[in-house]
Amino acid sequence: MQRGNSVFSRLEVKKYILKKNLKRDLPASIVVFLVALPLCLGIALASGAPLFAGLITGVIGGIVVASISGSQLSVSGPAAGLTAIVLGAITTLGNYETFLLAVVLAGVIQLILGILKGGMIGNYFPSSVIEGMLAAIGLTLILKQLPHALGVDSDFFGDESFVQGDNENTFSAISNAFSHFGVAAIVISALSIAVLIIWPKFKKLSVIPAPLLVVVLGVALALAFSGTEYALAQSHMVEIPVVNGIGEFFSLFTLPDFSQITNSKVWVVAGTIAVVASLETLLSIEAIDKIDPIKRVSPTNRELVAQGAGNIVSGLVGGLPMTSVIVRSSANVNSGGRTKMSAIFHGTWLLLSLLFIPGLINMIPLACLAAILLVTGYKLTRIALFKHMYHKGWDQFIPFVITIVAVLLTDLLKGVAIGMLFSIFYLLRTNMRNPFFYKVQEEGDKKHIRIKLAEEVSFLNKASIQVLLTNIPKETNVIIDGTNSRYIDPDVLETIFNYKHNAYTKGIIVSLENIQQQYIVPKLNNKAIEEINN
Repeated sequence: MQRGNSVFSRLEVKKYILKKNLKRDLPASIVVFLVALPLCLGIALASGAPLFAGLITGVIGGIVVASISGSQLSVSGPAAGLTAIVLGAITTLGNYETFLLAVVLAGVIQLILGILKGGMIGNYFPSSVIEGMLAAIGLTLILKQLPHALGVDSDFFGDESFVQGDNENTFSAISNAFSHFGVAAIVISALSIAVLIIWPKFKKLSVIPAPLLVVVLGVALALAFSGTEYALAQSHMVEIPVVNGIGEFFSLFTLPDFSQITNSKVWVVAGTIAVVASLETLLSIEAIDKIDPIKRVSPTNRELVAQGAGNIVSGLVGGLPMTSVIVRSSANVNSGGRTKMSAIFHGTWLLLSLLFIPGLINMIPLACLAAILLVTGYKLTRIALFKHMYHKGWDQFIPFVITIVAVLLTDLLKGVAIGMLFSIFYLLRTNMRNPFFYKVQEEGDKKHIRIKLAEEVSFLNKASIQVLLTNIPKETNVIIDGTNSRYIDPDVLETIFNYKHNAYTKGIIVSLENIQQQYIVPKLNNKAIEEINN
């Protein structure tokens, strides 16, 4: 009886937690759905793929990937960072069906990477670079959405690259938008931003998500402006394919061409997609964990498995390659999402909107959706973040700023790579400065120097140790103490032993204390390794 009561109690607790989180996840899923909808369409358009491909990728990213993933807040879908690769791959491979085969194979590769614990790479992204990437995404959202908020939609919705496909760049596009703005779009975006800021302050009314209210307001204002000289053109509205019935819906699916399995170009494209998509996903997962209010840690290997499964399914039904996407995920966090149910619901809303209300969805102005992303971008680029990173010291602040500038002037992966280089430079400098400490004692005319090595002495410490030993004056007694050292790199050991052997020529007497001839890298037990990998 007690056992039964215990099980009943656990079930009740689970139901309570689910119900409690549902109050947050359901409204958040609507916000993510509204953000994801134009992004899916814009990325598909820029990739040279059917619009349906972008939407079905969002559906799969929401339902399939989120169900398998261990991340509670990540939202997956077609990524802006893959548009150039997809566009080039479709052209190179000759047709869309062959490209879909590459997407399926990319998913298989990701699946294998996850099984082989390739997600551990995510543990090596420096915090300063991840923080810089988040701030850069926020600034990118603000800069890229300004033209849409002003009613100029020449660039695809969701573009993140500095150089745009319409022969503009981020800054020239803003300048051009101020010269060709639309009054209706400005009114809609300005009122939308006001609602997004003011509405959440009324707690009793916040049951209705502010972004949902913004969309209703945007549709109403667009209808009010229709028939006037300020009316919005259809190009300034969301445009999803209108599906008349289940039969027509299934006719939109495209199958991959498996006869091209031996085509080497397919495998090159698949490998490229797998590597780029995996890196973007791992970066996104690290970033989302940082802004998670509960500070949960997502299992990176499981995420690669989930992404692999998602890309396999996407390729089989005619979708695009996908990643975990920072913009959607951060919108999820900022809207109060708590569990993966938010991402799953968002995928469901995408599917239902395509099947049942495409006409209504096509009445939504892009200006009000741009307003949602502008506010999301502001929350990611808060001034407090810059102050926080500044107070952490120059070795953190400089890579942080460099990452921001590099992402803004290139794209996500290139910018992060540049930020990583600067972070590695500061890491090397820090390691070179902290391999040991030493104490000088004088007895008459004879100096005694004790050099105490650190707990871990790596190859990176070799140069600084060599400099110290070379500058020790003649006629000195030197004690090199390895008592605290759990590991000393073989190259450093060779440097120490060679110095001991040759020091007598300068009248230097070298004594070694607790320094072994060889050190074995400490191994983690299986349980610890499993915890790190998962």
